[in-house]
Amino acid sequence: MVNLISDVVSYLESIAPPAYQESYDNAQLITGNASDEVTGILCSLDVTEDVVQEAIDLKCNMIVAHHPIVFKGLKSLTGKNYVERTVIKAIKNNIAIYAIHTNLDNVHTGVNKRIADKIGLVNTKILAPKKGILMKLTAFVPVADTPLVLQGLYQAGAGAIGEYSNCSFRVEGTGTFLPSDQANPTIGKKGATEEVNENRIEVIFPAYLQGKIIRALKECHPYEEVAYYLQQTENEHQEVGSGMVGELESPMAESTFLQHLKSAMNLNVIKHTPLLDRPIKHVAICGGAGIFLLGAAKSAKADIFITADIKYHEFFDADNQLVISDIGHYESEIYTKDLLLEILSQNFSNIALYLTKVITNPITYV
Repeated sequence: MVNLISDVVSYLESIAPPAYQESYDNAQLITGNASDEVTGILCSLDVTEDVVQEAIDLKCNMIVAHHPIVFKGLKSLTGKNYVERTVIKAIKNNIAIYAIHTNLDNVHTGVNKRIADKIGLVNTKILAPKKGILMKLTAFVPVADTPLVLQGLYQAGAGAIGEYSNCSFRVEGTGTFLPSDQANPTIGKKGATEEVNENRIEVIFPAYLQGKIIRALKECHPYEEVAYYLQQTENEHQEVGSGMVGELESPMAESTFLQHLKSAMNLNVIKHTPLLDRPIKHVAICGGAGIFLLGAAKSAKADIFITADIKYHEFFDADNQLVISDIGHYESEIYTKDLLLEILSQNFSNIALYLTKVITNPITYV
């Protein structure tokens, strides 16, 4: 079976839809021809010149990375910095670079779930669920055709709420219509007002699936003209958002937990605020720079908040309400490359998959 770069991109985007990335991000295919056949994939946290060379040596023509090598627009490609040199090297050697960044951060099976699993957290949930990314479809369907239409909507991605699928609401009523002379009515006759027993059905779905949902509705609906309307909702999407919070199976003393964290995440150093002489049970986490979630961590009654890239004055904001722990950006997200390899191996067993051996952390410790 031949797999194209576009096949890999489509699969990854089914796991972490691009619509879920933050506005500043650049998660996408950055270099490469989507129609090229994949010869091998190298999974990495970052893309550097050394990572591109590693892909060349392994005969991989695709790199799947968490961090985009290009964040801002490039006005020239002259090799004056590591970003330009890396992009030039990839293009010269026909290597595709695909970045899956904050969209993978924001799904409940993504980066933060991997951290939670490494630490041993249970009962995990998104720390700050996103609002405004769900829509509601209301449609009117003949009673007899309702099961078929609903099944089509479910298959297109509607009706999923947390751990529940096939979620909908219906109420029966009477629909009326008057077909014109040019109409081709499924029920009734041209020029005669018709009354039909119909169900008003309602389903929730992620907004980015709108086109797919409406196509499914029209394909499954028996009418020539389908009556429906869409509404943007302010509901929180419980499976999409920033950070994660969970529980330890058994509480730990603060110093014991910090040693556990150091071992589980293979850390050289942990920076943290003063300990509060309280057991650690509820743990909030955010891979990468996540201090913007401190308020959410406090609201979740977390005993400790683990993230990275915290500035000096931001440590004061713990305010004796919880412990803040900075474990380093690279260290908090390095296991994302393992996550990427696992995701890809579930669907591409015929493609050679590799984990980078290049240490891309730009920070060293004495």
